[in-house]
Amino acid sequence: MSKVAQKCGHLNQVTEVRQAKVQECAECVKTGDSWVHLRTCQTCGTTLCCDSSPNRHASKHARSSGHPVISSAEPNERWLWCYEDEQIARY
Repeated sequence: MSKVAQKCGHLNQVTEVRQAKVQECAECVKTGDSWVHLRTCQTCGTTLCCDSSPNRHASKHARSSGHPVISSAEPNERWLWCYEDEQIARY
């Protein structure tokens, strides 16, 4: 993890990065909406849309579930983000 992650206990707790099982937002699929980029929750493994997407499902999930860390589910992106501490770590 990066030096920034050392300030975030949530990022430091990630020992194995969960990857997206499918390349779709689980919530947008239910409503027929579209998304821009995908993020995977590092607590439960759910893949949801990013804050650039109209529904912002990943950050809504983080707030409602208390699951603070996501990983990018985009090809060739290797980073984690903690919503609670607003910290990023590359892996």
